[in-house]
Amino acid sequence: MEIRSKEFKERAVFAIHDASLQQALGKARGGFVGKRAQQAAELPEFEALREEAKNRKNAILGHLDHWLERYEAAVTAAGGQVHWARDAAEAREIILGICKRVGARTVTKGKSMVSEEIGLNEALIEHGMEVVETDLGEYIIQLAHEPPSHIIAPAVHKTKDQVSDLFVAAHGGPRKTEVADLVNEARQVLRDKYFRSDVGITGGNYLVAETGSSVIVTNEGNGDLTQTLAKVHIVTSGIERVVPTLDDVTLFLRLLARSATGQETETYTTFSTGPRRAGDPDGPEEYHVVLVDNGRSKMLGGRFREMLRCIRCGACMNHCPVYGSVGGHAYGWVYPGPMGSVLTPLIKGLDNAYDLPNACTLNGRCASVCPVKIPLPDLLRELRHLQHRQELSPAIQRHALTAWRFVATRPKLYRAGEWIAVRLLKALARNGSLRKFPFAEGWTAARDLPAPAGKSFIEQWKSRRGQS
Repeated sequence: MEIRSKEFKERAVFAIHDASLQQALGKARGGFVGKRAQQAAELPEFEALREEAKNRKNAILGHLDHWLERYEAAVTAAGGQVHWARDAAEAREIILGICKRVGARTVTKGKSMVSEEIGLNEALIEHGMEVVETDLGEYIIQLAHEPPSHIIAPAVHKTKDQVSDLFVAAHGGPRKTEVADLVNEARQVLRDKYFRSDVGITGGNYLVAETGSSVIVTNEGNGDLTQTLAKVHIVTSGIERVVPTLDDVTLFLRLLARSATGQETETYTTFSTGPRRAGDPDGPEEYHVVLVDNGRSKMLGGRFREMLRCIRCGACMNHCPVYGSVGGHAYGWVYPGPMGSVLTPLIKGLDNAYDLPNACTLNGRCASVCPVKIPLPDLLRELRHLQHRQELSPAIQRHALTAWRFVATRPKLYRAGEWIAVRLLKALARNGSLRKFPFAEGWTAARDLPAPAGKSFIEQWKSRRGQS
């Protein structure tokens, strides 16, 4: 997927004025937020589980190399093979090599954000293979020739009418308007693809070191058909998804669905361990795991290690006012919302995603709902500091911040400037509002700001203290 994060401002403006998008986002936002709140309230130990999950993830990341080696040994013992990919290009080459060796013509895919990250679909199609997304949301956006706009609900930006139009164009036949009918239509179309598939590719929510198992969670069962009916099963996963034991999987599963979709648990939780064994009624003849680094090792050894705790639930974007206004496509790459605003600059470079760390109000809602307590606002602030130190910010902004620091660290000068500013702004106000604000046209072009009281906070506080 081509990165277009440099176009964030233009894409955000377009998104805000897209009536269909705003309708879809409004409906989804209310459902995700309300259901999560209900599930959290109904589980008394929910906050304790978040703290335990944070600590467990930190412990795993502290010995990640050990658990990855244990996992590789367990996969090998079960008859599978682990492949190590340093970056996206190497991951694509490994998967292409497997597909070419077995003469794959049709490849079915379960939902996998890592496959989006490495640009896998484009590579397979370029080499003459038919690639079929089997997750309903992914299938819809594949028909629309669009990338996902959400990590758990890829087609959240689509209305029911838009999906109906896509299905008529792709499948023919009468136009269906009921959700159940649309789901059934997709199911019928995809069924034949499963049986014709040569290779099935899935993601890996968790990789279990003690058993060599990969774990996927779905609500449709498409992942099960993808990995059991094809002759070859390929798991694509980031190196940070390994966990030591099955007990660890249980802990994170208790948080994942509640945080993601507001369900008590996922409809399907599937464990896969190696290829088909003698006596198994189904399963692949070959089992491969492609472990992708792609910048994760660098995160592990630096300030942004905490980002590797992410379990890809999407709660941060569900609660983000910026994402809720502009949707996922505005962010211009695979990962949108708060988590994407951290990951995209780290993976693709600060210079390629300058606006993303700044597309945040720092209200803290993302951190308050993250199931593994990632301090996303702190990480976004750190990225802003890096931009400033690397002189990626506009010169006028850097000079303004330097001037601000000079004034803010000198209390007498700060208070004198504040005394002048509040009175000047009071004088500029009309009917209790500021319709124009010096050097802040971007704010006042779309909103009026309340006029200040004409006295600074300190002045008002001292006055009230004297009265009492």
